[in-house]
Amino acid sequence: MVMTERSNEEQSDLQEKVVHIRRVAKVVKGGRNLTFNAVVVVGDGQGQVGVGFGKGKAVPDAIRKGATIARKDMTPITLNGSTIPYSVTTKFRASQVLLRPAQPGAGIKAGGAVRAVMEALGVKDVVAKALGSRNPINVVQAAIQGLRQMEALAPSEEEHTRKAVLPTAPDRRTPLRREASSRRDRDRGDRERRDSGPRPAPVRSTTDG
Repeated sequence: MVMTERSNEEQSDLQEKVVHIRRVAKVVKGGRNLTFNAVVVVGDGQGQVGVGFGKGKAVPDAIRKGATIARKDMTPITLNGSTIPYSVTTKFRASQVLLRPAQPGAGIKAGGAVRAVMEALGVKDVVAKALGSRNPINVVQAAIQGLRQMEALAPSEEEHTRKAVLPTAPDRRTPLRREASSRRDRDRGDRERRDSGPRPAPVRSTTDG
């Protein structure tokens, strides 16, 4: 694994980290064609990071192409101070990465591939562990995928405010009072209907005479 840092004069605020360079040989009829693949991580150190995979016949060409792709692929990630908001576990192909927040001053406890992503992102305190395959290409992809998943699942400010405001609890005695009053009204109506009904005619007494 090759870990180098390049400074860009045009965009000095961005950090470029070459995580891995691989030489690929393709056997053809006339011999072997050698090409190089480079995995480049680009970040501004303030919550944005991207990864790019460049190919070229020379190492500088592959790194340049990878950095260009990484700049276009940069994604903003919401941080909690110097660490990540909460734990997340993601899997990319045969690699699995576990990211956990750490206390201030703990530092970056991670391998080379995940460390490059966290440094480019601006995270200073985090605990990361790579499970399964240690292929740096898959590990970087799993780390980026975990950060994007974390950003997608994070609640927005409006949702947080909407959840924080709770409605007032209804008075439990109100339905009982309504039920009792309605029952009294029904009884009163029945009595009024009975009283307003036709009264029987008085019986007159007849005497002989």
